[in-house]
Formats: sequence, structure tokens, C-alpha cells
Amino acid sequence: RERSFAIGRRDLALLTSAALIGIFLNQLCFSYAIKLTTATTVALLFGTLPVLTGLFAWALGIERFGSRFWAAAVLAFGGAGLVAIGSGGSLSGQLWGDLLGFLASATWAWYTVAVSPLLDRYSTMRISTLAFAIGTVPLLAVGSHQLTSQDYGFGASVWLLLAFAVVGPLVAANLLWFGAISRVGPSHASVFANLQPFLAAFFSLLILSESMTRVQIVGGIAIAGGIVLSRASRRVGVDTVTA
Repeated sequence: RERSFAIGRRDLALLTSAALIGIFLNQLCFSYAIKLTTATTVALLFGTLPVLTGLFAWALGIERFGSRFWAAAVLAFGGAGLVAIGSGGSLSGQLWGDLLGFLASATWAWYTVAVSPLLDRYSTMRISTLAFAIGTVPLLAVGSHQLTSQDYGFGASVWLLLAFAVVGPLVAANLLWFGAISRVGPSHASVFANLQPFLAAFFSLLILSESMTRVQIVGGIAIAGGIVLSRASRRVGVDTVTA
């Protein structure tokens, strides 16, 4: 479809650094977070994604925010802390998983902001293809031992779930996500990510029969409040500029 993978040297350097953080580190953090803590906890921690995206956009000078956004950031991060505390466990177990879950959200937020300027010059398909190719190289190197020692005698259901995990969240969702970013920008696109943590938590409770503590519920509400407040602060900023 693209007929070429060509990209400028300076853009390639930017994409490489973004892919090492947003693909390589993100996948490591996400996979081990799911292993060390519950899917519900990781899902709720991903509720910090819109606020983290805004923070990185601010750090790179892409957007400017008022006091409401910073209050939203404090609320969202406080909620993330409550989610981690509510998950229980020791530092050798769930709390490390909680930290990795937060880092997974942070690395994806950084990746979202870092590659957004490239989408003005290249298609979503080209950027996604190159980023995944770049991120795959260190993943294969780090995972080579586990790949060779893994017993692949899985049942059909496991292979079907793996196929869905690749084609759904990694391929289709990424193309849709960065297609949205190329049209409306990272901050506006992140509003659609607001449903992700709560839908994921719902399916974790429904399908995996996981439980959620009261502290985690309070943390999830705090994260949701931070999301709402951050969106309100951006709307105020847009209205002010327009006026």
C-alpha cells in the first residue's frame, strides 16, 4: 500500500528513540505487569494515560495548561497510588507489577506524543510498521532465551487468544489510534482512551473473576475525576484561545 518505507534520517532517529521506549520498553513493562499483578489493577493504572499524555505534550511545548490541569494530574496520580495500595502484595510481587503497569502507561503516553509530529509528514501505516519493526529487534534479543525454552504445546484456545492479541490490540488498534492522532492530535485523541481502563477492569472482573478492593475503587474514581478535570481544563484553554 505504501510502496516505500523511506523516511528522513532525522525522522528515523526520532522514530527509533520513540519505538525503543513506546514499543520495546512498553511491551516489557506491560507483559510483566500483567504477570506480577492483576489485569484489573493494570487497567486502572492505564487511566493515567490521558494526563500523562498531556504532561509530555506540555514538556515538549506542544500544549500549555492552566491550574485545572495540574490539579487533575495530582488527582489522577493520587488515584494511581490508591490503586497500587489497594492491590496489596509485597514489593517482590504485586507492587512491582503496579509500578510496571504505571510505567507501561507512561511509555505509551510518551510514544503517542513523540511520534505525533511525524504523522504530519508520513502515513499512520508507515510509522506504525517501522516503529514495530524497530521495537521487535530488542524484544527478540531480550526474549530469545524464553522463546527457545518455551513449551509450545498449547491448546487451540490459547493460540486463538494470541492471534486476537496480535491482530486486535497490536495491529488494528494501533492503526486506528494513530489514524486518530494524525487527524485530531494526541490530546484530543486521548479522550477516547478514557474508556479503556474502565472497560478493561470490567472485563477483568467479568471474564477473569478478579476482585477489586474498596481502596482501588476509590482510586479508580479519583483517576476518572482527574480525566474529567483535565478535559475541562483543555476546553477552557481552547475557548480562551478562540475568544
